[in-house]
Amino acid sequence: MPGRRLARRTLFALVTAGAGALVVPGTARAADVRSIDVGGAPAGVAVNPVTGLGYVTDPQAGTLAVLDPRSASVVDVVHVGGEPGDVAVDAKAGRIYVANPPGGTVVVLDGRTHDLVSVVGAGAGASALAVDEEADRVYAVSGRTGTLAVLDGISCTLAALVPGPKPSLTGIGVDPGRKLAHCASTTTDSVEVFSIDSGEFVASVKVGRNPTAVAVHHASGTVYVANSGIHHMSIVDSVTHAERKTVLLRSESSAIAVHQGTNTVYTNGGQNGLTRVDGTAGALSGELALGVNPGDVAVDQRTRAVWVTDPLHGRVFVVRDF
Repeated sequence: MPGRRLARRTLFALVTAGAGALVVPGTARAADVRSIDVGGAPAGVAVNPVTGLGYVTDPQAGTLAVLDPRSASVVDVVHVGGEPGDVAVDAKAGRIYVANPPGGTVVVLDGRTHDLVSVVGAGAGASALAVDEEADRVYAVSGRTGTLAVLDGISCTLAALVPGPKPSLTGIGVDPGRKLAHCASTTTDSVEVFSIDSGEFVASVKVGRNPTAVAVHHASGTVYVANSGIHHMSIVDSVTHAERKTVLLRSESSAIAVHQGTNTVYTNGGQNGLTRVDGTAGALSGELALGVNPGDVAVDQRTRAVWVTDPLHGRVFVVRDF
């Protein structure tokens, strides 16, 4: 039921309507959850904090759906071809980037019109994306070859293709201030640290089993890692390049996002739902039961709304007040 709104006092999940309840010890506070039917098998998700629009890829259909949370509806469907996976937004430049792993390309779209701007070669298997808005750079790592592609966001060209130290890189998070890119290596249970200034990998950090996604809190430089093979999230210090803490979750996590203003981390490592972690304290701070095993996770940096894909049922949740 697209667009149905959950009353703030409702405490239990109404899964068919896309409703959920926040579980916080000692409170009766409930989240505001909307579900948007997109069909197919939604995979990657990203949100533009300037326009409020969300973007969801469907590798089966070769499309990118544009979602408006205000009307809880799909407002546009862009046929990007191939098997689109990850999607990233450069709100400053007004660009949308979509990875196509089989083609080894990144599709560049105009953030206002959603027209095609360019298709950039990024190396075989390029699958996970991260954007540095200040430097107008886009980074793409390959789960097949372990390469790191550096794309120029202005000219839409490949600036560099760097061989990775490990055979497979499945996730990436960029720290613009410290000029570092942190890349998850599932096959070696590590995060490989790339120096943007030197153009080389400079460190390797052992984390949990099968890390698949990375998010970075820009102000503190703290790195958060979703481990898909174990029930904990890794917290990595960007200065010492070491895992400094782990946060126990109810299940394995494969997607992660951080709200920069509050250093709040959201991951799909909950029991049939989302988990919230206080990044400053490094502690679990909330859970949200959605009744499904979520896919990708993104957060609107302006409103703090959390976007979650549900690949099994062809829908996307937009969660507020969580």
